[in-house]
This record gives sequence, C-alpha cells and structure tokens, in this order.
Amino acid sequence: MRNRIRSALALLAFVLLVIPSFAGAEEPTGADVIMKMRMRPDGEDRKGTVSMTLVNRRGAKRVRVMEQTAKDYGMDRKAIIVFKEPADVRGTKFLSWTYDAPGRDDDKWLYIPSMKKVRRISGSANNDFFMGSDFTYDDIDMGRRNVSKDTHTYLGEDMRGVYECWKVESVPVDRDDPVRRRVLWVDKKTCIPVYLEYYTDQGLSRVYEVLELQQQQGFWNVKSARMRNLETEHQTLMEFSPFVYDSGVDDNLFQVAVLQRG
Repeated sequence: MRNRIRSALALLAFVLLVIPSFAGAEEPTGADVIMKMRMRPDGEDRKGTVSMTLVNRRGAKRVRVMEQTAKDYGMDRKAIIVFKEPADVRGTKFLSWTYDAPGRDDDKWLYIPSMKKVRRISGSANNDFFMGSDFTYDDIDMGRRNVSKDTHTYLGEDMRGVYECWKVESVPVDRDDPVRRRVLWVDKKTCIPVYLEYYTDQGLSRVYEVLELQQQQGFWNVKSARMRNLETEHQTLMEFSPFVYDSGVDDNLFQVAVLQRG
C-alpha cells in the first residue's frame, strides 16, 4: 500500500513539473503579442518633453519641441501634444482619444493658432503625415492601435540589435488602408515595439526603429527613435526627455474646448 502511495505521489509530482514546462513552451499567437504590447505597464498617466528633428534628403534639419501628456481610462487613452518651439508652430495642439472597443474609431483633433480653428482628423486623413514628420496621425501613439483593426500572424522569435523579440505581421482588416501590412519586432523584456516595417502596394515604404530605451520610476519607455521614409529619403528623429508618471493629470486637460482656450 505504501509503495502504491509513493508511486502515485511520484507520478503526481512528475505531472506537476512537466505540464507547466509544456505550457511555457507554447508559442504565443500574433494577437497575444500585440495585447502584451498594449498592456505593458506605463503608469496611469505620464507627461514629458519631446524633441522632433526633421531631416530631408540633403541633410537639412528642422527641430520642433513639444510637450506630451497622456492618461489612461481603463484600456482607453487620452493624450494631448502642445508645440512649444519654433515660433511658426508654437501653440499648435493635437488631441487624441483612443478606444479599445472593437470597431470604434479613435477621435483626433488638431488646433492651428494661425487659423484659430480646430480641425477634426478622421477617415483617410489619419494617414496624412503629422506636422511635416514621417509619422502619420495613426502612428503618433505608437503601440496603441486597436487589436481588432488587423489580422495578426506570429512569425517567431528574432533578434533586432540587442533586443530579443517576438516578430508579428499585422494586416489591416480595412482594405482601403494604404498600409497593406506592418511587421513588428516587439522586445520580449519590455513589450515595446523596437522595430517596425510598413509595406504599401509599392513595397517597403517606411521603417521605424528604437535607438535607445530608458527606465524611469520603474517603467520602461523610449528614449530615442527614428522613422525613415524610404520613398522620400526623409527621416524624423524623436528624443524623449525623462517622463513623469502618475502625477494625477487633470481630466479637463483633454477637452476639445481646451485646444482653443490654451
């Protein structure tokens, strides 16, 4: 009897050890990786200064400085960008409300002081380039694109520079999307997209790459990144100052009326 009990306990111990190892070895799906990316820890709110350098094919540079503030509402997010420098864009503001609900379009508005008018960004305008940069309005909140907007295919693990990544191909459900597919490399340690390729009907059109990550207040974020437009030979360098997290950002900051009031 004792031998039978010992045998049963040994078998149970073996099963408990082996089953988790098989479960851990299972490959994630493409949607799993995208959800990990969307749900990575980054505080309830965050704010900081961003420097955006525009570089044309001849190497000429234009630098723009902006302040960015964002706050989460569950899986939804509201964010505002205010341009501080140079003088010709000072006071320009971009407000976005991104939603997690499948099929619900995000809300985006742009205020340009010289026109004293708030412009709503919707439909095909989401694919316009943001303030002369190589980022579209749809790219601005990198990593927040709704999971349901694409069909995601897991392509395996791959090294991208020093980063050990999951690789995923995302194909838009909307057949009118000019970006036919996106290929992402998501860092396994931080769940941050560190490399991203955009393909149109003409082939590879743009490449986004993280140059450096940083950790602040226990949260990982991007310190510097670059978007290259292979068609125009133009590029945009983004450099992020240390952000402040969980400071209790006021909800009223994200109202459309605030864009014109300042």
